[in-house]
Amino acid sequence: MRPVADEPQAAAAIAGTAPLAWSARALASGGQLWRAFGPGPAHGAIQRVYAAGPPASVLVYCLAPDKMLGWPYELSSAALAMLPPAQGGLPMVGRLSGRGSTLSQERLLALRPDLILDVGTVNDNYTSAAVQVAAQTGIRYILMAGDLNDSPEQLRAAGEMLDAQPRAELLASYARSILDEAAQARSRFARASSPSVYLARSSDGLETGLAGSIHGQAFSMAGARNVAHTPASSGVGRVSMEQLLAWDPDYVFTQNPAFVQHTRQSPLWMQLRAVKEKRLVLTPMLPFGWVDAPPGINRLLGLHWLIDIFNTGRPSAQTDDFIVDFFRVFYRIDAPAELLASARNAQHSP
Repeated sequence: MRPVADEPQAAAAIAGTAPLAWSARALASGGQLWRAFGPGPAHGAIQRVYAAGPPASVLVYCLAPDKMLGWPYELSSAALAMLPPAQGGLPMVGRLSGRGSTLSQERLLALRPDLILDVGTVNDNYTSAAVQVAAQTGIRYILMAGDLNDSPEQLRAAGEMLDAQPRAELLASYARSILDEAAQARSRFARASSPSVYLARSSDGLETGLAGSIHGQAFSMAGARNVAHTPASSGVGRVSMEQLLAWDPDYVFTQNPAFVQHTRQSPLWMQLRAVKEKRLVLTPMLPFGWVDAPPGINRLLGLHWLIDIFNTGRPSAQTDDFIVDFFRVFYRIDAPAELLASARNAQHSP
């Protein structure tokens, strides 16, 4: 995606407000990457940020955790315990985006945010919702595209908005190195056969991130082919066991431990090559999902991890060092030894 210089002004005009009062650099980062609705804060500086959905909350946490007002979704107790006390102790305030809003307008106003930031899909439905919220509350609403390829630009643009430019540049450079590594992996697989994958999202394994959706993007960027290709739809969907047996992917990935147990009791799942040959992979979820859930910049960690699996068959010792470094740079915490062990031994047999 390339920015279009006049998009922020055009988007603001839709909401009937003036354009952003930030620097020229922030404005130039707009275009198809983000759109702004509603007036900016009267005092100029952004101090209180409401993240409208899970991907936005990870972005704000990585850039300016002290400006977070809360979490828009329920993190596990293990995830909260892993975070610094100030962020681990933040309340779950509810969400404005995704599968149903759980935050009332009254509660949003009570939080007194200077900015609402939403990261993910940018389409007519999300744009309409942003326009409505900004018009009704008078709060600046930023809607930012959440494509994993745009991670460096997301970090730089949000860093400018949150007055965290040096940190944003550090993380953007780190993100670019991971994306470059992924491009090299795709080039290698282009000369050979790409591994086929399936992402089992539910406890029965039949809800999946469809090919081309934001939920399965880390796999395609690591050089794999998502077998769940349905031309008529994208996003999250249900498939049949018959379809899955016909696809017979090389790998089955899941973020759901209950599903791993389900496969051990299911003769149907044990017919899949991936399950029989110990290529059923439980992806780590701490402190945020490594390949999805949420589909934010947290997927950069999973992208490197996936490349290693597809290259060598399982994560290597070098990946331990990468995980430790990523945790310190992006999350500003230490990676627990047990998490490193689970990332190394993520493949399960029936």
